[in-house]
Amino acid sequence: MLPLAPLMTEASVLGLPVLTLLGLVLAAFVAGWVDSVVGGGGLIQLPSLVIGLPDDTPTPTVLGTNKLSSVAGTLVASVTYVRKVRVEAWTVIPLVLAAFAGSAFGSLLARFIPKSWLTPIVLVALIAVGAYTFLKPQMGLEHRPSHRGIHALGRVVGIGLLVGFYDGILGPGTGSFFVIGMVAVLGYGFLEATVNAKIANLTTNVASILVFGAHGELLVAVGLVMAMANLTGGALGARMALQRGSAFIRRIFLVVLGILVVKLAWDTASMWF
Repeated sequence: MLPLAPLMTEASVLGLPVLTLLGLVLAAFVAGWVDSVVGGGGLIQLPSLVIGLPDDTPTPTVLGTNKLSSVAGTLVASVTYVRKVRVEAWTVIPLVLAAFAGSAFGSLLARFIPKSWLTPIVLVALIAVGAYTFLKPQMGLEHRPSHRGIHALGRVVGIGLLVGFYDGILGPGTGSFFVIGMVAVLGYGFLEATVNAKIANLTTNVASILVFGAHGELLVAVGLVMAMANLTGGALGARMALQRGSAFIRRIFLVVLGILVVKLAWDTASMWF
């Protein structure tokens, strides 16, 4: 009788070893849960794709497949949140439009700009965001919008463009950046910010998929299999966040930021040493 592990390692499904595909599916599930609660699921899913896909897979194809998987979980999380939490049209419409434009532009530039230029910048930004959130324990626990009218519109568009561009060109932590932008800049509670962040993140994913798909840079079969797992994780995470509220989301937010900082610090150190 042949051992099971070697058979699973040697067997191939969708062009990948069975164990590799199972690992990608598990990563997609966990990423969907994390992303639906506070964002940052790309920290789990994107590195998993980098490791699991063949070494000669082009970077845009890895990024595009990651988006194809992520969009399912983001969609179901968005629907779950919108059913329970009121969304203001004056916020979400300009946020979505700006995020779509920023993400499409970032995706177009993804193949030209070295990732090494972005990693140290994002690392500094994450440390600043994490410290700011940690030192302000009451921030985001209550929903108190601090701007209205044209002043709020400019800030919303700015958040959408900047974070959308980042998502198109790199991606991990996008949901977290949307959340902290709305909490720190607009005075939103973590729960209300997360609802808007999910809708905006859904938009950035769609924009990236359109751009990468137009260039033939998607592994559709692998992405769709992972999407089912991401969708399941996203549904579970969104329900848990709604039950636990802003305080729970704040704690998960700080944990995810901490992991992001460690990961990006390692990437930066690897480039220098």
